[in-house]
Amino acid sequence: MSTHDEVELKYDVEEGAELPALDGLEAEGRTLHLEAVYFDTPGQRLAAARVTLRRRTGGDDAGWHLKLPVAGARREVRLPPGRAARRVPEQLQRLVAALTRGEPLVPVARLTTARTVRHVVDDGGRVLAEVADDRVEAQRLLAEGPVPEPQVWRELEVELVEGERDLLDALDAQLRAHGVAPAGHGSKLARALGTDAPAAPAPAALRRRSPAGAVVGAHLAAQVRQLVAQDPLVRLDEPDSVHKARVATRRARSALKTFRPLFAEGVPERLRAELSWLADELGGARDAEVMRDRLAGAVERLEPVEGEDPAAERERLRAALEADHRRAHDELLLALGSERYLALLRELEELVAAPLDGAPWAPPAAEPAREVLPALVRATDRKLRKRVAAAYAADADPAVPPDEADHLFHEARKRAKEARYAGEALQPVWGSDAGAYAAAVEGLQEVLGEHQDSVVVRRVLHALAGREPSLGFTCGRLFAAEGERAAASRAAVDAAWEAASRRHLRRWLR
Repeated sequence: MSTHDEVELKYDVEEGAELPALDGLEAEGRTLHLEAVYFDTPGQRLAAARVTLRRRTGGDDAGWHLKLPVAGARREVRLPPGRAARRVPEQLQRLVAALTRGEPLVPVARLTTARTVRHVVDDGGRVLAEVADDRVEAQRLLAEGPVPEPQVWRELEVELVEGERDLLDALDAQLRAHGVAPAGHGSKLARALGTDAPAAPAPAALRRRSPAGAVVGAHLAAQVRQLVAQDPLVRLDEPDSVHKARVATRRARSALKTFRPLFAEGVPERLRAELSWLADELGGARDAEVMRDRLAGAVERLEPVEGEDPAAERERLRAALEADHRRAHDELLLALGSERYLALLRELEELVAAPLDGAPWAPPAAEPAREVLPALVRATDRKLRKRVAAAYAADADPAVPPDEADHLFHEARKRAKEARYAGEALQPVWGSDAGAYAAAVEGLQEVLGEHQDSVVVRRVLHALAGREPSLGFTCGRLFAAEGERAAASRAAVDAAWEAASRRHLRRWLR
């Protein structure tokens, strides 16, 4: 598989209209004939997630294309066309498994496009952008009853090649100045299927008088969407995707704990156990990723030592850490391919879709948020304060082993994370009050996390030195450096806790 980030703009163009002469645009172009068959589940689960999957022939990039939404672009995964025109390759089926949930992928539309391509080039002839003038004929393949007539339209696509985003903005301004209108659809497939129809009315804004379950349910729904959106990127091992999926998992698990009284007996416990399993699976890959990146940077900062080859040491360390990361990611892929994982996603979606007047909710879910939720966050905050007090007491007691004090600070960090997530869950309703509280507690969580990371890194270095004796000297030097970082982070805990302890931060919890 190969991946490519697609950054483009689309425009509706009338048949017969003359296109403006854009700055740097070639006078002549070439015409391509493309045919693409798009695949989705019968219920169009991919389209609902703004994901497209097609097999295209013709042009320079014939093959299977899976397009995933990412920030500011679309991540395109490509595979060769192969011989099976109507069976989606296994690799792509696995990438969208969290979306399809076992439903078959079937042809839903066929698009035939006559494309005239011209390039925007700089003075040296470098291709900065591609301008595609498309005449499209689209046939829906899943329609019930009589086969609908093909749709025909013309559109313009402007896609970055080697140019920067500001070039796309400049070309957009030129096109708009000549009356070229942005497309009324997100993709050709969306127009063909009619999935760009006006969206349903937005749900009513949540307020403090809204049902408590509606506020918590909206927060949980956001975490489920994030988890499902990150799933294909996690499978591709895209940077930061495992972290985002892990955070969404932890936020959901924390909400089920903090707001436990809103749910029917046994529901939070069962879901939290499964989310804990998933967080551990994600955590193995994430921790290996963090260790690799953190130690790769740390070894670069070591002062050269006579008789040692820094480049060779760096390469040996990098190879060992990369191998650890690959093993952890392979184990994660096994978990994501399990029925247990898909069952968890189904149960989470059923939870957030369920009405508040029955299972899996309990009666308090229907009560006003202002009468229920602040008290639950206050209880979480009290647990945090007790954990911090216990950690400080252990740290000040010479009879308490350092490892035990470190463990108590780690427990305090976990409580800080729960308190932060609780504040963030209520921020859409309680606004700046909840936001300020969450931000202050996050500051404490961050410095405690830096301290814990140093503890973990030293354990990893100790194990790595035992497994790879040739790295013993370098691991020892890194171990000492991590000890210094731990001491510095521990010193920062006092200031962070003082900031998070300010009384005005908790006024909204009364």
